[in-house]
Amino acid sequence: MTGSPRGRRLGVDVGKVRVGVAVSDPDGILATPLVTVPRDLTTDADAVPADIAEIARLVTDNEAVGVVVGLPVRLTGAEGPAAIDARAWADTLARAVAVPVVLSDERMSTVVATRRLAERGVRGRKQRAVVDQAAAVEILQSWLNAQRRQ
Repeated sequence: MTGSPRGRRLGVDVGKVRVGVAVSDPDGILATPLVTVPRDLTTDADAVPADIAEIARLVTDNEAVGVVVGLPVRLTGAEGPAAIDARAWADTLARAVAVPVVLSDERMSTVVATRRLAERGVRGRKQRAVVDQAAAVEILQSWLNAQRRQ
């Protein structure tokens, strides 16, 4: 990956209820699902939200060299409330970790992830449990592929 240091990266899909997380191999070729973290919507300005703290721990535990956060822009390219929320979440994460946090266009990642899970026969409650991780895989894999093309 030209211009990027070798090492694992985390991919993150920030939702209203859950945060899906994926991890890459050290060579930046393949993204795999890692975990789903409950979203912490508490607004105590003095405390680090539990979801941010957990992602920071995952960065350390996986020796990640960067985090790719999905930016849910609209199909038109405009940013709505979900994108504003993802930007704010990424800014908070960036203050909590010592690695770069980048935003990556994630248009359709959840749709693609849901379709792929359905094709594998994963539906309903089982799908809801893993769709956030699958979306994080889509976000990270797209970013990794783009880095290799550069």
